[in-house]
Amino acid sequence: MTIKVKRVYESPSPDDGIRILVDRLWPRGLSKEKANVDIWLKEIAPSDELRRFFSHDPNKWEEFKAKYFGELKTNPALKELIDVVKKEKMVTLLFSARDEKRNNAVALKQYLEFIIPEN
Repeated sequence: MTIKVKRVYESPSPDDGIRILVDRLWPRGLSKEKANVDIWLKEIAPSDELRRFFSHDPNKWEEFKAKYFGELKTNPALKELIDVVKKEKMVTLLFSARDEKRNNAVALKQYLEFIIPEN
């Protein structure tokens, strides 16, 4: 199991495996064809309230992750994502945020790698 994160605006690559958009909103200015998304799992994204709280403020990153992990524990979409990750060799979580180090896809990757045992 390999999980990568990638900005959805970057060109698709054969190395991406299954491409899963994990944002609640569709990326601005990007057609569905150009995005080449296999699954749009918007339900796995942070709540609107949490997104507004974080507002991509680097000083809120650790608190955002803690709150997001709390949301994920009770999110029904998590099972669907885990099933895909376990089934596929390569999964790329796509995001649209400008900050490539602090966004929901990066946090989600950390969470998945923690809760899914390596085979």
